[in-house]
Amino acid sequence: MRTRQEIKAIGKSRFKANYWPCVLACLLVTAIIGVITSISYGPTYTATINAAMSGSEPEITTTASGGSFIGGIALIILSGPLTIGLNHFFVMNVLGRSDITALTPVTAAFNPNFGRKLGGYLWMILFVFLWSLLFWIPGIIKSFSYAMAPYILADCPNVKAKDALKLSMRIMKGHKWEFFVLELSFIGWAILGGLTMGILNIFYVDPYMNSSLATYYLEVREQALRTGVISMGQLEGTEAV
Repeated sequence: MRTRQEIKAIGKSRFKANYWPCVLACLLVTAIIGVITSISYGPTYTATINAAMSGSEPEITTTASGGSFIGGIALIILSGPLTIGLNHFFVMNVLGRSDITALTPVTAAFNPNFGRKLGGYLWMILFVFLWSLLFWIPGIIKSFSYAMAPYILADCPNVKAKDALKLSMRIMKGHKWEFFVLELSFIGWAILGGLTMGILNIFYVDPYMNSSLATYYLEVREQALRTGVISMGQLEGTEAV
C-alpha cells in the first residue's frame, strides 16, 4: 500500500489537473449546506433579538423556532447525500473520469439512490452516537471504522445502506490510526485556512483534502480486495456481506 505522502501527492496532482471543477464542486456543496444551516439557526436568533428590542410577544420566537426545526430536518436529510455526492465526484476525479462537472455532487446526491445514501448516512450517525454513549473514545474509534462507508455508498450503487457500514468496518480494520494520521496531517493547512478567513480553504485546502481522502479510499479498497478482506461481488451487490 502507498505511503501517506504518496497518497497526498496523488490527491494533489489529481486536484490540480482538474482545478476549477474541484474548487467549484466543494464550494457548491459548502454553500448549499451553509444556506440550509443559516435557515435552520438564523431565524430563531433574529426573531429573539427583534422580540427583545420591540417588546413584542413571545409567540414570535415560537413561530421562528418552528421554521428552525424544519430547517434542521432539511439539514439532516440533505447534508448526508450531498457529502456522499461530493465523495463521488472526487473518487471519479482521482480515477480520471472526464464526464464529471462541478454539478456532479448535486446530481449524484439526488439520483434514484438518494434514499440509500440518506439511509446509510443516518445509520452511520446513529451507530456512532450510540457508541459515544459509552464515553467518547468508543464513538471516535467507531467513526473511523465507518469512515469509508460514505465512499462505498458513493462508489458502489448496488451496496445496501447497512452493508456499506459492514464493508467499511472490514476495510478499515488495522487502518484506523493510519487514517487518523492522514486527516491530522492537514491540520496545518486548516490553521492557514482559518487565518485567511476561509479563502485558502475554498481555493486549495478543501479540494486538496477531499482529493487525498478519495485517493486513500481507492488505495485501501484495493488492498482489501487483494487480501480477500472483501470481494468485488460484495462491492457490486451480488454477494452477501
